[in-house]
Amino acid sequence: MPPGPPTTRVDRWLWAVRLTKTRAEAAQACRGGHVRINDRTAKPAAPVGPGDVVRLHTHGVTRIVEVAHVIEKRVGAPIAVRCYVDNTPARPPQAAAPVAYRPRGAGRPTKRDRRRLDRLRTEGF
Repeated sequence: MPPGPPTTRVDRWLWAVRLTKTRAEAAQACRGGHVRINDRTAKPAAPVGPGDVVRLHTHGVTRIVEVAHVIEKRVGAPIAVRCYVDNTPARPPQAAAPVAYRPRGAGRPTKRDRRRLDRLRTEGF
């Protein structure tokens, strides 16, 4: 990878490495307090450099990444992934909800069937 600048704005870097879809979205996340650099709240113009740990909370997901390389221009996904080390903890596996099955052409559910379906929807069992 060619050498980049020593530091850049955090909103520009988040957009360049494809952690946000737009630079405006990255700036909005910074202004909303959803971006932290080394456990300190970051404004959009806060400098970020190699070795910094960036914590980003967007769309209900918290990403924890360490800056490996500073870039200012948006690049392709294979190159962008090499610019950071993803330290995000793995999500715990979620159990699949049971699916109500009725054979095709079985007609309208009976009162008993409807109660069973309602119980499945409310209790999840």
